[in-house]
Amino acid sequence: MRDYASALHEDAPYRPPNDTQRQAFTESLTRLGATPSAADDELRSLGLAVARGVDERTGRPYAIAATEPDAEQGWGLYLVDLGHSARLAVQVPHPANDLRTADIGLELFRRVPGAVLAVAGTHRRVAAGAGDVAHRADSMFHALAERHSRDHLPQVQLHGFDDASLDSADLVLSPGATARTPRIEEIADGLDRSLRVCRAWTRDCGELEGRHNRQGGAAAEHGAFFAHVEINRTTRDSPTGRDDVVRVLAEALDGG
Repeated sequence: MRDYASALHEDAPYRPPNDTQRQAFTESLTRLGATPSAADDELRSLGLAVARGVDERTGRPYAIAATEPDAEQGWGLYLVDLGHSARLAVQVPHPANDLRTADIGLELFRRVPGAVLAVAGTHRRVAAGAGDVAHRADSMFHALAERHSRDHLPQVQLHGFDDASLDSADLVLSPGATARTPRIEEIADGLDRSLRVCRAWTRDCGELEGRHNRQGGAAAEHGAFFAHVEINRTTRDSPTGRDDVVRVLAEALDGG
């Protein structure tokens, strides 16, 4: 996962998928467990490489579909747990810029059976910002998030910020454009045991609240749960800090 993130550069070529490609992608990805041969072929026809295996850490079968990093079709990397029905969407929109968020996303995927992990396939500044999937609606990443919102699948989106951007907090937790819920309060309470949490629904957390996040907007439109999680660099660099974040999110979100 780290190699994939480090291979993304802001001077890479990038071409967003069209409407037909986005629809075909979401339909195929959501059928990876039901019609494996057909879904694999459809994803490959879109330019994604597809592989299947068993995770040595969890013993669970999975499928992975991905485009090459820094390709014109930098449409992302998607990991699907095939052993359980989908119960959580984990989103990493800025793997090259928000260091270690892809690692955190992978650990959360492993902790929650039935998780689906989406990792953007571009640097956020590629093509004058066209690859910034958190703020665009024309990507495979967003198309899948919108499908998950329609299916009312809970979503957690992982970001990172420099410590100096908000030195009073280790983590900013926000529902984005969605409403505050008991579940997001539960997450905040759990994280508070080891981290300084800025709760975006109770106080100003600077420019780190994800109010204009496009995936959060889709979740709000369809009434799905969405958690926008901004983690400072110190916590992301700490194995203990990363594990605390993953553990609390998994405990609150496992089970849908």
